[in-house]
Amino acid sequence: MTRVLDAVPQPRARSASVEVVVVGGGVIGTAAAWQLARRGHEVVVLEKAELCHPRVSPHGAARVYRQGCTSPLHVKLAVESLQRWRELEHETGASLLTLTGGIDHGDPKRIAAVARTLAAHDVRHAWLDRDEAAARWPGMQFDGPVLHQPDSAGRLRADQAVAALTAAAMGRGATVRYSTPVEQIEVLGRDLAEVHTPGGSIRTRRVVLAAGAWTAGLVGDLVPLPPLQVTEEQPAVFPLVGGTPSVPTELRWPTFVHHTGPDDGWPGGVYGVGVPCAGVKVGFGGAGPRWDPDGTDPAPEQAQLSRLQDYVGEFLPGLDAGAPTRFRCAFVSTPDAEFLLERTGPLVVAAGFSGHGFKFATALGRMVSDLVGDPDPESRRAPASSR
Repeated sequence: MTRVLDAVPQPRARSASVEVVVVGGGVIGTAAAWQLARRGHEVVVLEKAELCHPRVSPHGAARVYRQGCTSPLHVKLAVESLQRWRELEHETGASLLTLTGGIDHGDPKRIAAVARTLAAHDVRHAWLDRDEAAARWPGMQFDGPVLHQPDSAGRLRADQAVAALTAAAMGRGATVRYSTPVEQIEVLGRDLAEVHTPGGSIRTRRVVLAAGAWTAGLVGDLVPLPPLQVTEEQPAVFPLVGGTPSVPTELRWPTFVHHTGPDDGWPGGVYGVGVPCAGVKVGFGGAGPRWDPDGTDPAPEQAQLSRLQDYVGEFLPGLDAGAPTRFRCAFVSTPDAEFLLERTGPLVVAAGFSGHGFKFATALGRMVSDLVGDPDPESRRAPASSR
């Protein structure tokens, strides 16, 4: 349970012992910790799970990176994020982002909107007809014209990316504590909060809440949040027909989005990304069942997997639809599908990224750091809040 203490003047003894506490050691929390530590802040990251737990965002090998969005803000964030992923690679020596190119097909109005936004931001793209695209990518079939972005989409190595963000933050002085759940957060004043864990309490000037599916339960009534819907998505990795070769051909598959419509018969839009030495990860977006993060895990939906196999059989003939490896991941969404980045007193909330946070993570880390109260004068490429 979370409770609020009135923001009344406090005795001098009740001062912060740590400047910033970040709750959540996934991609957003570690990206924020890296940016905060780069600016010289004292940072402690608290992660409830053990390292590499499957419910934490570093789980898995591949996440989509793409600049193909209809929102101008999201394109700006994706462009900024690319620069910051490269900065992280330079700082850590890790290879994290592979640009394989990206394609969109399906709903013509949606794709045209993506093309207009790309053109407005000078992101290179081209139109291909269906036959031309099928000849270029023989393992795929397409629903109408194809929008190709040759150098602004690809694959992020998720597990290595969060490890690199964590290492970079720690290299600049941050402390990261795994298996440390937060039990309660108290607001003691405008610039003072206390974070309670089983091992003790920490007084801090700012708390960054980047706890994914657990955000609403931790915030309680401290911040007036919109309803956060948590769903469990169930994508799968499908091997290439004939098995995965020693040279990972799947990395030459473009990152793709099929913008399906309500009359197409699929549970949602479809995305895909190559997974090193495994095949191609394919999933429906936002089609999973509701999930209570403090309850039991929902049973896998066999019907949804069967529909995903049907989709692969129809549109991705280069993949073996009969040999999926299923994954499970949580999506957290706001009612209007916008990101939630807000500060109230000493609390900064970062939530509602609905499966899209990874591609923007390094830029979102910068935005969270700005909200903590220390704007970076060299990175004013996006507003301080997306809402």
